[in-house]
Amino acid sequence: MKQEKLIKLIFKYLDEKKALNISVLNLLKLSSISDYFIIATGINTPHLKALYEGIQVELKNLGLSCYDRNGIPDSGWLIIDIQGIMIHIFDKQQRDYYNLELLWKDASIVKVEL
Repeated sequence: MKQEKLIKLIFKYLDEKKALNISVLNLLKLSSISDYFIIATGINTPHLKALYEGIQVELKNLGLSCYDRNGIPDSGWLIIDIQGIMIHIFDKQQRDYYNLELLWKDASIVKVEL
């Protein structure tokens, strides 16, 4: 599946499940660890867990089972890495602390049309 289509599907899922402040960063020219970051905030620990597990179910339903994942909901930061797209799901405190958008400020922001 093309990255652009996968980004749109993940973004749409996060939006429908009420994730907050969803952003997509293009790291193609800046990083060898990932092509894109999708960053979203969950409301609380159960919401983080639901977003994290729900994305994995959606990926499986698309026939995509080859991905890495890391984190536990209580940590406030969960990551799914698939096909050059790294999905970061934060609680508000961890997102503010790590501020990936500032850390990767040279990355362009991708506008996703739903």
